[in-house]
Amino acid sequence: MEKRAYEVVIVGGGIAGASLAYFLTARGLRDVLLLEREAQPGHHSTGRSAAVAVEWDPIPALQALKTQGAAFLRQPPADFASAPLLRPTGILVVCEEPVWSAVRAQVPAVVAGGTRVEPQSAAEVLARVPALDPARVAGGVFLPDDGHIEVHELLWAYLRGAAQRGAERVCGVTVRGVRSAGGRVAGVSTSAGEVEARWVVDAAGAWAGVVAAQAGASPIPLTPCRRTIITFAAPDGLAVRDWPLVEHASQHVYFAPESGGLFASPMDEEPLAPCDATPDELAIATAAERVACVAPRLAPRHIRRAWAGLRTFSPDRVLVVGEDPLLPGFFWLAGQGGCGIETSGAVGAIAADLLLDGRTQRFDAGLLAPGRFAAPR
Repeated sequence: MEKRAYEVVIVGGGIAGASLAYFLTARGLRDVLLLEREAQPGHHSTGRSAAVAVEWDPIPALQALKTQGAAFLRQPPADFASAPLLRPTGILVVCEEPVWSAVRAQVPAVVAGGTRVEPQSAAEVLARVPALDPARVAGGVFLPDDGHIEVHELLWAYLRGAAQRGAERVCGVTVRGVRSAGGRVAGVSTSAGEVEARWVVDAAGAWAGVVAAQAGASPIPLTPCRRTIITFAAPDGLAVRDWPLVEHASQHVYFAPESGGLFASPMDEEPLAPCDATPDELAIATAAERVACVAPRLAPRHIRRAWAGLRTFSPDRVLVVGEDPLLPGFFWLAGQGGCGIETSGAVGAIAADLLLDGRTQRFDAGLLAPGRFAAPR
């Protein structure tokens, strides 16, 4: 570390912390330190995601954030990235009844929010992905503008932009405590020594609850949950390369083309303590079974690779963003719940507004506020 006192210390070098550092410095605040305990940023959830933008969510707040985030990915600032951030490979949400009726009812609101949605009959779904079992398809929706996110480029574009404007980044340093003085945050205690700060941002992903407890902030219950992904070969003679990502909303599985084969997830959410997550054998087997259920021809014969990451949820499954109601200067940027990458272009800007101005015109901040879980003293 170049010095021992900063205006803002951000704890966590994943997509949340990186995006906030970028947007704070874009607003003119250069006195920012980003701390990451791993050797490289993005080691945990950011580096283990399915890397897709899906502007479809039953929770209206998340739907709106995903729409704003996708707009940033499609049209980032000039010179932000060296390559396109979003490749529109398409997302196909497939349903059986009664889920199909609920999904159809949601379409007008999603379209009104600015997302291009193409409702699909069962025949249209099967024409697009013929390996699906017709008995498991009542209909679907196609999102033609969504698809694969270049996560590595996005993360490092945030980090580069922040660094170019003066933010400092230090990896391999563990935050061991958050110090207060006079009823306000005063800094952090780290494995590399004490650092003073007027603001401490909790962007620690699965460890966000641990950091908050160290600080004596509001006891917001955050739950890290494991999500597992497998890869496997496509059947001989079946061209899968141009398929969209297929999410079967009734059978809780998704799959998509990947490196000459396919990847899939059983959309598992197993609660775990914060950890370096590894794939569970039962989840791997469940993924294979669910793929075989919705598309028997794709049944994996051999699992090439499996990995897992943690997705951290708040009690209402919406992000927690804003100053803590009990501890001034402690700022939450947590509970991304698996949509942190695709919403980062929106949430990072919202968080920067809230930290610098105490308000934002970009979004209803009350939907994200930590105070919705813990009333002020």
